[in-house]
Amino acid sequence: MNEQHEANRKRWNAASPSYAAMGDRHGNWRKVLDQPGWAFLPEELEILGEVEGKRACVLGSGDNLAVFALAGMGAAVTSVDISDAQIDVARGRAETLDLDVRFLRADVTEIDELADNSYDIVHTSGHIAVWVSDLRTFYRQAVRILKPGGLFLVTEYHPSRRIFKQDPGHLEVKSSYLERGPFRYEVSEGLFDQTPGELEQYEYHWTIADFYTAMTEPGCTLIALDEIGDEQEGWEVPPFAGLPKVILLAARKHDA
Repeated sequence: MNEQHEANRKRWNAASPSYAAMGDRHGNWRKVLDQPGWAFLPEELEILGEVEGKRACVLGSGDNLAVFALAGMGAAVTSVDISDAQIDVARGRAETLDLDVRFLRADVTEIDELADNSYDIVHTSGHIAVWVSDLRTFYRQAVRILKPGGLFLVTEYHPSRRIFKQDPGHLEVKSSYLERGPFRYEVSEGLFDQTPGELEQYEYHWTIADFYTAMTEPGCTLIALDEIGDEQEGWEVPPFAGLPKVILLAARKHDA
């Protein structure tokens, strides 16, 4: 594991208890079992279609909402995350929900333990790529484990929202849209705590072109590209209303 990913692993291990407590307060990890709309956008559910009996892998599983939703829809699911603590929380919740999920603690760029051509669906969503230093290697691994004809589904926080300073009054550019990073921050344990602390985290700001290229180069054909939502999220500081919130990309792996 490279040093920047290791720093991010430690950062997520530290943040996990407070993040888990927030998840317990909201209870979404219980709701998704029979209400997958708590984990997926309507556009994602339409693309996923019928998943019962299929094998699915969620890369950068985090809070595991997508994992539990897919399991509730009848898929056999593998959950992969870099954080030991996040995996431990998810494993305990899966036991509570009586779900048979395979958990793997791994860097998403280093998933050699997972076999080639073994999944019908590979999914990654939310804020995953921002933590990964090599998007092409990440997505190449995703495509490697996908069966020919399988679905690779990605939803990410829209990259246009990452370029601005954390100013509540107006939009002021902090970094060029074309500057990928790494951006280094000294942070506190709490994920949404803006106070500088003793932990390091590294972020990488990928463009829409980066997502497209990383998905299609390993042997996929794009079947959907969409920008969804323009509202302000409650946790966001700058006034983002009117800017696209989510980018969705879906692709099929080429037949052998």
